Amino acid sequence: MLINSFSNSCSTPLKDYHKQKEELVRKNYNHIYAHELAHKLAGGSFAGAISIENDANGIPVSGHVPIQMPVLDKNNPQKTIDHANIVIKAALAPSDPSSQDYKVAAQAAAIKERAESLKSQNKLNYLA
Repeated sequence: MLINSFSNSCSTPLKDYHKQKEELVRKNYNHIYAHELAHKLAGGSFAGAISIENDANGIPVSGHVPIQMPVLDKNNPQKTIDHANIVIKAALAPSDPSSQDYKVAAQAAAIKERAESLKSQNKLNYLA
């Protein structure tokens, strides 16, 4: 009887630990997945697969969705502008954008600005 009392008192903290860990895993995973899903949905065909990274204890700590950055198309700057708009929208889609999300949006905005400038120049050249 003494052994059963001892194992019960020890197993309760262990069960509590596992339950708390499972709750933390679920909470972190759901939060990270929702964030990355917002990127993916807004990015459409330019967004890749969601990946979630875990720490050494198996706790989800970060996620990633690769996105295809626009490339300046000198023959069709509007295509570049449209692509950049999608990337910006995707980067800022989550309710809690990260600093990396803001960097991606800024990079796409810079490409968009160059495409808009090129588009304006093309219009002026066409009119001249």
